[in-house]
Amino acid sequence: MSFSRHSRRQPSNLLQTTEGLFTAIQTKGSYLCVGLDPDPELIPAAFGEGVEGMEAFCKDIVSATHHVAVAYKPNLAFFEQYGAEGWAALERVVDSISSDVLVIADAKRGDIGNTATRYARAMFVGLGADAVTVAPYMGRDSVEPFTAFQDRWTILLALTSNQSAEDFEFHGTNPLFKEVLMQSQTFSGSERLMYVVGATRPSMLRDIREMVPNAFLLVPGVGAQGGNVSNVAKYGMNRHCGLLVNSSRGILYAAGPQASREEALLAAKKAAEELAAQMLETLEIGGIR
Repeated sequence: MSFSRHSRRQPSNLLQTTEGLFTAIQTKGSYLCVGLDPDPELIPAAFGEGVEGMEAFCKDIVSATHHVAVAYKPNLAFFEQYGAEGWAALERVVDSISSDVLVIADAKRGDIGNTATRYARAMFVGLGADAVTVAPYMGRDSVEPFTAFQDRWTILLALTSNQSAEDFEFHGTNPLFKEVLMQSQTFSGSERLMYVVGATRPSMLRDIREMVPNAFLLVPGVGAQGGNVSNVAKYGMNRHCGLLVNSSRGILYAAGPQASREEALLAAKKAAEELAAQMLETLEIGGIR
């Protein structure tokens, strides 16, 4: 008989409360989330090819940025494209990340009932992630199987950073993204919810923060997509910071595809530190550092 996988990684139990995550942010003076999107067309050739190159690249990026990152967000699609070998590499990458930072599985799962429960188990138990992104559009019973897992975060898509978000997320007398924010607060385990809110629409963060004053927001879109830290902090920060700002391409590929391994990691480290310095400034301005 075969059994489902149990990750060897110890969960980030201290970071599974708002207070614990805030303490980690204060300690590092940063609320940086580094997105691990290992694009084979952009990874410098010096890291190698295929799955081996992707795995080496991700592990080295983590080592180069760990001192300023409070979270890492592997995007599962970049690993899944390689099939079983890619998934095995993802497991090894996650297993290698220490428990003093969050691992967010960027999976965007969204199904109901026992299917959602198995998705949640795969992410939280099998992969060892501390959080997972979830599409909430099938309603309560597509979310609560995730929030049923104690000491784990569920991160709902709300107002995403892509241009086509307007196709659906803004529809309705009360826009769909606002319905997601309001309705989800009534779900079981709602205290374990975060929300994806794109940095490309910073002025809307004020309204979102009023709707979910205490929730953490995972904010993509800084850097390559045009968002910036100061605007995100201006409109989205709360007394516990309440922000995890993600940067992927701007850190991962800061040196370009022709860079040597050393050049690539030095550039990634510098890009992460520059973002962290901006974050520290906003924490100090907000009087919470």
